[in-house]
Amino acid sequence: MLETPSPEARLLFVDELDHQQISQLQHNTAQHYGLAPHFHDTLKAGTNGPQLAVIPAGRFEMGSERTEIGHQPDEAPRHLTMITQPFALGVYPIMGEEFRQFRKDTEWFLRPELIWHEGRYPAINIRIDDVKLYLAWLSLQTGQTYRLPTEAEWEYAARAGTTTPFHHGEDVSCKDVHFNPLFPYKEKLDKRRWYMPRCFPSPKASEVGLHAANAWGLHDMHGNVWEFTQDHWTTSHLYANRDGRPSASANTHWYVTKGGSWFDPAARARSAARKKRYLDEMDTNLGFRVVREL
Repeated sequence: MLETPSPEARLLFVDELDHQQISQLQHNTAQHYGLAPHFHDTLKAGTNGPQLAVIPAGRFEMGSERTEIGHQPDEAPRHLTMITQPFALGVYPIMGEEFRQFRKDTEWFLRPELIWHEGRYPAINIRIDDVKLYLAWLSLQTGQTYRLPTEAEWEYAARAGTTTPFHHGEDVSCKDVHFNPLFPYKEKLDKRRWYMPRCFPSPKASEVGLHAANAWGLHDMHGNVWEFTQDHWTTSHLYANRDGRPSASANTHWYVTKGGSWFDPAARARSAARKKRYLDEMDTNLGFRVVREL
């Protein structure tokens, strides 16, 4: 008698799918849960929660090879990772206008000496403990479970079936990603000794959604602001769990952030790039986006 294959054995290698197949997989997964591929939950006041994109389960190669421009030792070894449970991820980083709803409802104190964003700019200068307060509030408001993504979930969602440094290919420009143009990617690849920046440096993050989305429909996964994950820092992927669970060898005083920012070189915005942040750290180039469990 033939054995029934395990759920892991049925997971697709998403990096073998084309853009149309990626979109169809997302549509089928959303339909299974009775949702649209992009949706939002409703808060108790009747207003919309963050816009979310359904991310299907699948397999992918996490991390980077030494041959990738910008590669860092903490991104190795590149390894097969399985995302066994679909989830929904914020289409954008949490914006100032979304965090304002939480502030108004909970009287969360905004320190007046800190730079802050309103409107459609990413919420910044928030400690991880305050992020957790927001997630608890959002869960209570919607009746759903909200949390931060794991590092594996974040990278899987950012890649959207790609194996290149960026979801749109091997190179990046100011038209694609909000990074520090004084430290571009292509010029480093060409080993030029000098260059003329193709855009002007910015003193802050930009509004979300100004650049093209990836195949899942996610914006700003590269650049703009670094984003918290729920995983604690590891110095490499050497002992990474193949099912994407956080490593038991992690340093609990530090968190993994992903995505790069307006302040950093283009190489730091690659899908594989990662940066550690202290447990009470806040910054003008550090934000977060949410996961809603399905």
